[in-house]
Amino acid sequence: MSKRKQHAPEFKAKVTLEALKGEATVSELASRFGVHPTMINQWKCALLDGASGVFERGGRKTPVVDEDQIRDLHAKIGELAVANSFSERKLRPWCGT
Repeated sequence: MSKRKQHAPEFKAKVTLEALKGEATVSELASRFGVHPTMINQWKCALLDGASGVFERGGRKTPVVDEDQIRDLHAKIGELAVANSFSERKLRPWCGT
């Protein structure tokens, strides 16, 4: 059994923009680019649905959260909190509190 073909985003954008131009039918584009007409229609819908995001203020994507880095930072915070608590207890006799 063959795997599904993965298309690069650049290829999808190229095919979709050709479809939006309307100079050729979806069937003609499908035969020219070697993809199924349904895929072209799906890509076209995805592009039209996401197009408004291009013009939003800021136009920035939400940052990707790195779970490993967060876990490491939480561990470091815990270590520093323990060290700070230890230092406070040991310095109390000299601070007069």
